[in-house]
Amino acid sequence: MLRDGRFRERRYAVGGDGIKHAVFFPPGDLWETVQKRPLERWGVLVFRGDSERDILRVPLAAWLPEAGVVGAMDLGPSKCLDRTGIRELVTALGIPLEERSRPSESDGVLETSGGSRPDRAVHAELPRWHSWARGLGMFGWFIAVVAAFAADLVWAMPIAACALLLIPVSDAVVRISAWWRNRKTHSFAEALVIKPSPEAGATRRFLRRASIRVLPGEVILTNTLGEERWLGRAGGHGVARLVRLVAPTTREPLAVEFQDHNGEARVLLPWKHWFVGRQGLDRWAELTAALALPVVDKKHTGGNGADAWWQGHLLSADVRKLSPMEAKEARKETDWHRAVIGRNELLALPLFSAVLLAGLFSDELPAFLAGLLSALTIAAALVPAMVSALASRFSYDKMIEKPEANV
Repeated sequence: MLRDGRFRERRYAVGGDGIKHAVFFPPGDLWETVQKRPLERWGVLVFRGDSERDILRVPLAAWLPEAGVVGAMDLGPSKCLDRTGIRELVTALGIPLEERSRPSESDGVLETSGGSRPDRAVHAELPRWHSWARGLGMFGWFIAVVAAFAADLVWAMPIAACALLLIPVSDAVVRISAWWRNRKTHSFAEALVIKPSPEAGATRRFLRRASIRVLPGEVILTNTLGEERWLGRAGGHGVARLVRLVAPTTREPLAVEFQDHNGEARVLLPWKHWFVGRQGLDRWAELTAALALPVVDKKHTGGNGADAWWQGHLLSADVRKLSPMEAKEARKETDWHRAVIGRNELLALPLFSAVLLAGLFSDELPAFLAGLLSALTIAAALVPAMVSALASRFSYDKMIEKPEANV
């Protein structure tokens, strides 16, 4: 689950007028599914009631903690059911589970037998009102600008500028509210926090954000980008043991696998970035003591040499995600416009605002207000992006030679 991952709370009855059985629809055309419906790349589990009425749909990719680092072709849908713990949940609830081929589709959505639209157990990264505000801002700007110039309505100019200002304002509200929620709910007072102890050459972003939190019921791993992976500690899909992969000749540790009860690796933690520093062995001892799980060493036979030992591993992407990333790559992955909204907004908003910016030099009050609001729109779009880029370049993603002295 990613940072700030929250699902809407809703309760469903099992039996009676509620859920009667579950149907698993594996993906059909894998390539088409990955490209057009990424949340369905491991299939969809549908909980149904009477008369085959769909009540709840669970895209497995939304419930797989390592979905961002495992390829759809590397993990079968059946294994995904086990890794998410959904198969175990269905069994514990006593709900019959069957597998069917995907039915006919319309626009990539499974058809439902009932008239009501079923719920989807997915987490939306952006609230719905944010999309409405952005759409209203763009549409309102266009209509008001056309009215201002075509019908010579001067009072429509500030309306257009105010509508366009809705776009960066809605972005700011989402970002600030997310920061505030994270600040309030991610304290984890009862958690044991283990920070990385790298050998050398770590970034401040990695040292501040990366961590392992051990809770009574979960283990939370946070990577360089602030993304969180929540793993349970109970059940068949929970963390059951730690496997330290060692080089076959030198016996030096390469990585740590967090494995579940089925022996499946759920996390691949690069050793040199977490436990090789001055406090590395102490933090490894803290982790093993907190988890109280079996720890075994295993010779790693994959990869091609010490510098590329992770090649061919199912979780090879973890070596990049759970290590200090290059400054350019980290900025790209964490930039609001590149990663969430789209880079075109940084160009489009100033261009659209420039249409009314000349009103700053007008003697007419509506034109002046339009120019002032347009200037605010440009500042609201460009200033946060510039501040973020400068902070990243000169501080946050700057390489630190003695990492543990700057944590």
